[in-house]
Amino acid sequence: MAFRKSKIVECAVTAPSFFWLTLLFVIPTIIVFAIAFKPADPYGGVGGGWTLHTILTLSNPNYPAIIWRTIWISIITTLFCVVLGIPTGYCLARVSARWRHILLVLIVVPFWTSFLVRVFAWKVLLHPDGFLKRMLVALDVLRPDSLLLYNDNAVLLVMVYTYLPFAILPIYAATEKFDFHLIEAARDLGATRFQTLFKVFLPGIQRGLITAFLVVFIPALGSYVIPDIVGGLSSEMIGNKIAQRTFVDRHLPHASALSALLTLAVLVPLIAIFGMQKRKSKEPPTLIETA
Repeated sequence: MAFRKSKIVECAVTAPSFFWLTLLFVIPTIIVFAIAFKPADPYGGVGGGWTLHTILTLSNPNYPAIIWRTIWISIITTLFCVVLGIPTGYCLARVSARWRHILLVLIVVPFWTSFLVRVFAWKVLLHPDGFLKRMLVALDVLRPDSLLLYNDNAVLLVMVYTYLPFAILPIYAATEKFDFHLIEAARDLGATRFQTLFKVFLPGIQRGLITAFLVVFIPALGSYVIPDIVGGLSSEMIGNKIAQRTFVDRHLPHASALSALLTLAVLVPLIAIFGMQKRKSKEPPTLIETA
């Protein structure tokens, strides 16, 4: 009887979350997938009936290059953010409380400014006539005809800058709960710094690393403002094509098909990661985890 009562309480507590998840995520996703199989309306809407024509148009020879660019820029952005977030989160967890609060404020301060303003600030900074370009040319680091703007490197730089705080905060939250006595014990047992990092510290903050990966990779896949402003036509990503099909071409089924493709690109890694997590949770704990 007590078990049944606890189940009822658990369902009552989680019901609002499931309701909002279904209302704001599941239903819109189903609608997007459904529109992808609808014909386009001449007036920019969705026509009646069902068709596979929109799905077949995804075989456009330009799309594989755009999809590949979207994937590799998103992956490299995520890796840079996670790699930079690990030492930052470690330092935040180890400094005094006073400095920790100051550093956390400095990390969050950019969010007080409009996202568009920050991206346009990078456009001014990377402009061919900007201060950074002139300084690098004066130092003979760049040739006068080199471009810092309108290429994949500019997109990557601004995306790392934009999403880095999203990686730092979950890594810091996981590092703050980490037992640093395990590092001292590993060193006393003869482990090198390299072994301590990869066999003790990183496994100990695994949940923070996974969260950081997801909260950076997912929005990076759908990014379209940054490539549009600092990347130009040669750095288009899937998000740019979705925006173009929606607002310029007024072809909602095509935009939905691209969105469905992007959704699958997000869900497949998610399912794989959660599957690995579930499989690992069934494994017996290691000596470090037992300690």
